[in-house]
Amino acid sequence: MQKIVKTIIFLIFLFILSVFFIGLNRDTNYNTANQINKEIPDFKVSYLDKENFFTKNDLRKNNFTLINFWASWCAPCRIEHPILIRLSEEKNMKIVGVNFKDKKEQAKKFLGELGNPYDVSTKDTYGKQSVLFGIYGIPESILINKELIVIKKFVGPLSVNDLNYIKEIIK
Repeated sequence: MQKIVKTIIFLIFLFILSVFFIGLNRDTNYNTANQINKEIPDFKVSYLDKENFFTKNDLRKNNFTLINFWASWCAPCRIEHPILIRLSEEKNMKIVGVNFKDKKEQAKKFLGELGNPYDVSTKDTYGKQSVLFGIYGIPESILINKELIVIKKFVGPLSVNDLNYIKEIIK
């Protein structure tokens, strides 16, 4: 009887260890490395100031697009904002801002105070569309080309090095 109990306990332990190991090695929605050189997913977000929707097809007319996920309550978003303002001066790239889990009034106040670098301002009130891009924290930005292929994903606030990298790519 004691051998059976020990065997059952060992098998349960082995099962739990196996489940844990498999879970750690599983590819998740939030893995950003697998998005590079792939087409962006279909998405549908509301405009910040309009009632209609902005979709993947609206990006096809741009040579390059930087999709920036941000929020007014995000301190690192304030840090990267001057970089976005500088990037907004580039002629060969459009910037789409996706306001993430934020209040419309707060977002407008943020842009009013710091300036609006976005060619298009959208909102993802509940964060459901952002997950399609593998967004798990903000700020994050995704640089895509005319074919809607992801060139690079930037996790965290954009830096001067990122600014220079983007300028070099979009020449």
